[in-house]
Formats: sequence, C-alpha cells, structure tokens
Amino acid sequence: MSGATRVLVLNSGSSSVKYQLIDMADEQRLASGVIERIGEPGGVPDHTHALREVALDLKARGFGLDSPDLAAVGHRVVHGGTRFTAPTLITDEVLAGIEELVPLAPLHNPANVTGIKVARELRPDLPQVAVFDTAFHSTLPEAAARYAIDTATAERYGIRRYGFHGTSHAYVSRATAALLGKEPADVNVIVLHLGNGASASAVRGGVCVDTSMGLTPLEGLVMGTRSGDLDPAVVFHLERVAGMGTDEIDTLLNKKSGLLGLCGANDMREIGRRMAEGDKAAQLAFDVYVHRLRRYVGAFSAVLGRVDAITFTAGVGENSAAVREAALSGLHNLGVTMDPVRNAVRGSAARLVSAETSPVAVAVVPTDEELEIARDTYGLAAPADKNLADHSG
Repeated sequence: MSGATRVLVLNSGSSSVKYQLIDMADEQRLASGVIERIGEPGGVPDHTHALREVALDLKARGFGLDSPDLAAVGHRVVHGGTRFTAPTLITDEVLAGIEELVPLAPLHNPANVTGIKVARELRPDLPQVAVFDTAFHSTLPEAAARYAIDTATAERYGIRRYGFHGTSHAYVSRATAALLGKEPADVNVIVLHLGNGASASAVRGGVCVDTSMGLTPLEGLVMGTRSGDLDPAVVFHLERVAGMGTDEIDTLLNKKSGLLGLCGANDMREIGRRMAEGDKAAQLAFDVYVHRLRRYVGAFSAVLGRVDAITFTAGVGENSAAVREAALSGLHNLGVTMDPVRNAVRGSAARLVSAETSPVAVAVVPTDEELEIARDTYGLAAPADKNLADHSG
C-alpha cells in the first residue's frame, strides 16, 4: 500500500449506493456518484450489481478498483451500539458484530453490511474501515445517555441514547472552531444538522456531551417525515383507540409525520412558497419546526453552560435563512444576535451570520460527511500492512 493515497467512500443504503473517491494527498474529489433504485423496477437487482456498477463507473473515469493508488475503502455504518465507538478496521469478527446490531437499526445496518461484503469480495486485499454514525456520540455521560426505565430491561435490550449523524457533527464542530480561529478543545458548540433528517448536538471542547436523537433517529427535532419527540403514550393510544399495529405506527411516525404530516410537504422550499401564499398548514408546520429547534438550543445552552457558537449545517441549515432567523431571533438573553444582512447571503463557504457584537457566534458550515469518513479511514489504514491488525477495534 506504499504510496497509495486514495480512499473510496461507500454509503450503502437500502435502495441506493452513494460513493466518492477522494485523494487524501490533497483531499481532492476524483469521482462521485450514486446508484439508485436497487431492487426496484428499472434499477439494478441487488447491492452486488450496484457495487459492480460503481466499479465500472470508476474504471470508465480512469480510476479502476484495481488501481494501486487505492489505499482503502471506508464504509458508512449507521449503528455501532456500545461496541464500536471509533472507526474500525473490518474483520470477519467486526462484520459479525455489525450484523448483531441489526435489531437496533433494521432499516440501515443490513444494507451497510451488504455493501461491506460485496466490497470485500471485489477487493479482498484492501483494508476496509467501518465509520459509525453513532461513534461521535459515544462520549455522552451516563446522565445524558440513560433513559429512566428499568435498568435491567434497558441493559438487556441495549436501550439508551446513541445519537446519529455523528460524522457530520464531528466534522462541523471542528470546522466551526477553525472558523473562529480556535482549537476544538477551546470551543463549546451547538451543532444543528438540519436536513430531511435533523439532529442537534452539544459539543464541549470537541467532545459530544448531549444529542437529540436517541435509540433510533426518530427522537428529537421535527424532521421531514419523522415526528421527533413524542409522548410514548401516543403509541399505546393509537393501538388501543385506533387499532393500529406496530408496523403501521412505525410507518406513521417515521414516514408520514414531521413536516409532511403537518402540511403535506417535507421540502422547506415548498413550505416557504406556500407560507408566502398564506397557507396556514405550511405556516403551522414551520412554526412547530422552529419551536422545537429553539427548545433544543435553550436546553443545550444550559447543558454547556458557556456557548461559543451555534452552527447550522445540512440542506435546510445551510440554505434556509428564514429557519435560521426564526430559530434564533429574540435570544439576546442567551448572547445571540443575528445579522440579517449576513444571514440573507447565500454561499457555499463556511461563514458567520451573527452580528459582530454577538457574544455567541452563529455560523453556517457546509457539512462533509464523506470527507470525514475518508479522513477516519485513511488515518486507520495508512500504517504498514503488518500493523493493520492492531486496529481491528
């Protein structure tokens, strides 16, 4: 592997495979793409065919999987449980461990496992690394990670707060420190990852101490199609009064709730257009969304004690000035003062949108989960081959 500096990042979902090839010598993207509709009409039949399509696409661009410049393959894995708390070199034992965690992420881990298996078949000689969405949140203190239910039951079934979007929160919190000209260890940041899925984290000195998502990605903020925080008794009520089964309720809360459930749309741009036309349902959806954001900003401010920055990222966070303004307006008592002119400016670079005099900086930082995965993968796989076994986690 001497001299090899390229990392292939694979994100194998239930019906798609996204990929990026990054040269870690200068962190340049050499190729990227997505294979969609896996197992659906008009798409490839399975993940084996999808990964072979990736290989063909890379070869057509001059970056074949057989290239000696390819150092490693990094895989996004959604759930690492309490076992995998750092990037981990994939061995048969590690793969079995990821499969054992399928009950905690039944919609995601199976596809992640399949992607890993196929990639290992295609390049069995290459180091392959699993980078877990949950890992960054493994530092939560027990007071934040524990649910107040019977301890024996919780421990038997792995019920605790795991958190997700960890690669994004890790990347963005460090990038925020850099934007402020400080080291991550010297900065307390609230990160708001607002995409179709949405989560918040409280990061103290580079270490995550609280996060909004829990056992699954359903808890926390209002999302595109997920409800976020909900009285657990709603589930019992729907069972007893509406006669709904477990799968039906699962579908309701994960796929038919959130912004979609409130107004029939889960795209914040569409909601904004409808609000401008006086649509009351769209306005209510926006208000509920923003109200939940403000609650978490306030709560995490209390958790951190001192907040140096509040950072928005992901699709909505990076592009919706209206959401940023509504979420943080009137929070002068928390040291937050927005600059409406700065906030209205669109751009692809990390930037501040708070007033010069604001004690708490407000930032917009584009996330880069693929680069975070590539860095973690290369950092683990870069040692000489004889040392790789020492990193099997």
